[in-house]
Amino acid sequence: MGIKHHWVARRAPEANGDLIGGLVAQAGLLTCQPLPYESTTQTIGPDGGTIGIGAYSLFIPAGALAAPTTITAVAAPGTVNAVQFEPAGLQFQQTAYLTMSYANCDLLGSLAPKRIAYTTDDLQILAYLPTLDDPIAQQVTGELYHFSEYAIAW
Repeated sequence: MGIKHHWVARRAPEANGDLIGGLVAQAGLLTCQPLPYESTTQTIGPDGGTIGIGAYSLFIPAGALAAPTTITAVAAPGTVNAVQFEPAGLQFQQTAYLTMSYANCDLLGSLAPKRIAYTTDDLQILAYLPTLDDPIAQQVTGELYHFSEYAIAW
């Protein structure tokens, strides 16, 4: 928690906010170059599987779903790397893993670990997922327990 507060305090000055994307960056979401629109629909059953959605992937392990479930993932272009999953509110019986790339994002020398944020439809951060950042691959993997909208944050 101490690190989180440290970075919030360091991003708060107006000049720094302007340098890294204004309000979006101050909210904790990374500013990124827009990626192309991507949408995919796939049925995943009790045996699990992986869904690729552009620069992101969702791994659902065996046993996470009790029955075959049709899943839709949408990544819309924008200045934030975000992906939305449906059916909204789908609960997993075991942890699923979302991996998101941030290779197209402006890191501006930031050494802060990247995270995946659970957001509202208008990208307000509700919570952060337990995540593992891989700065060499420029991707972050987070633990998912239910479906909603997720975005890359720091």
